[in-house]
Amino acid sequence: MVFLLRSKKKLRPKTRKCKQCKKKVPVDSVCQKGLLAFCCVEHLIEYSKSEAGRKTIKRSIRQDTKEQLDRIKSRAVWLREAQAAFNAWIRYRDRNDACISCGSFPTQKHGGTWDAGHYMDVGDAAAGSVLRFNTYNVHKQCVKCNRWSNSGVKRGYRNNLINKVGKPKVLELENTRGMKDYNIEKLKRIKSIFQKRLRIRKKANKNL
Repeated sequence: MVFLLRSKKKLRPKTRKCKQCKKKVPVDSVCQKGLLAFCCVEHLIEYSKSEAGRKTIKRSIRQDTKEQLDRIKSRAVWLREAQAAFNAWIRYRDRNDACISCGSFPTQKHGGTWDAGHYMDVGDAAAGSVLRFNTYNVHKQCVKCNRWSNSGVKRGYRNNLINKVGKPKVLELENTRGMKDYNIEKLKRIKSIFQKRLRIRKKANKNL
């Protein structure tokens, strides 16, 4: 599956709307609390006295703190978070499937039983990271097969993958080459996509 990740340039607004009186004021003259804007200190104080206002301000400050922390995260951190979100989706998508390599259902144990295992390794110089977030290339795999892989495990993965997605798709994966440098904006979007997809699927299954 291919994702078209377009970078969007954010334009800074010229005005902000006061949370209390709804009056629009120039950005340079707003009184700000968290992510909320007020036209004057008096309106900030007035708004914060209400129960709804206190809750909104508290939530806004938390969001502002989160955004500040996000701004100082390195690319390596975003890559780990994007990979974790992607892997969580794969494990949930395949939750009823056996291990893609050995076909077993290992007993749940402390420390984890299942991984999201890549068919074409992202560390492979030939295939490279272009297949890192390809949903056809990653499937639920038991910890033993994923972390202590050998030629037999690879053969089992290939045979079961052919049964699952078809030989043409497997050959396509095997013939895909190239490295891909994911920048921070792309990693943010990948993380968001798979977190949202997981939430939607869990909610849908809960309502069945």
